[in-house]
Amino acid sequence: MKKLIAALSCALLAASSAALAQDKAKKEPSEKQKAQQERMKNWNAKMGDKKGDERKTAMSSCLKGEEPGASDKQKAQQQKMTDCNKQAADKKVKGDERKAFMSSCLKG
Repeated sequence: MKKLIAALSCALLAASSAALAQDKAKKEPSEKQKAQQERMKNWNAKMGDKKGDERKTAMSSCLKGEEPGASDKQKAQQQKMTDCNKQAADKKVKGDERKAFMSSCLKG
């Protein structure tokens, strides 16, 4: 009986340590989250004294993936890329066909 209790205790201990290891792994930010955090850090540094609506607009741009200080031409290209991606997704284009579609879409 003592051996059975000892074996069960060891099994529970092993299971709980495995569960704790999984929880720690889940708390580590993904590469995408790390990139987002880095982008937010860069935006905060560039925004300086901006407050209120101006800051909200800038942070919104950051969360959309725009680069700080992006020119109008760059913003237009980013918007065009977003639109072309949406069109390709709507048409369910894949592989080489998608590459060709994106190329022609971005060229206009």
